[in-house]
Amino acid sequence: MIIATRCGDGWLWAACGAILLCSRDRSGLSALNAAALAVSVGILLFRWIKRTVRRPRPIDLMPHCWADLLPPDQFSFPSGHSITAFAVASPLGCFYSAVSPLLLFLAISIAVSRVVLGMHYASDVVVGSAIGIILGFGAVTLVV
Repeated sequence: MIIATRCGDGWLWAACGAILLCSRDRSGLSALNAAALAVSVGILLFRWIKRTVRRPRPIDLMPHCWADLLPPDQFSFPSGHSITAFAVASPLGCFYSAVSPLLLFLAISIAVSRVVLGMHYASDVVVGSAIGIILGFGAVTLVV
């Protein structure tokens, strides 16, 4: 779960973007633009929602065996890792259906890891995942 959550820290998605930029596939740039748009809006949205809702993290309310793993910010709702994972996986999966199952597995693993590690409640990742999916598919419709 720690590996899954670290995959959601951004480096994996940046690597996917670099691969798309280096590819000679015409749809790679469209896929990258859709994912970048969805992630950018997602980051702005989750930062605003977190500051508005101010829901404490589960790890702040009850001891957890992963208490030494530090959260990236103070508040829990919604999960930014989940938003970002699905905001990238959705558009890339639309453009590259062959890797769609792998992208979905990665996004789900990242979302689940946030609950298992005590960083989020299940509702945080469900809402975050839904927001990411909506943003991802919305960005695809704007880019195509």
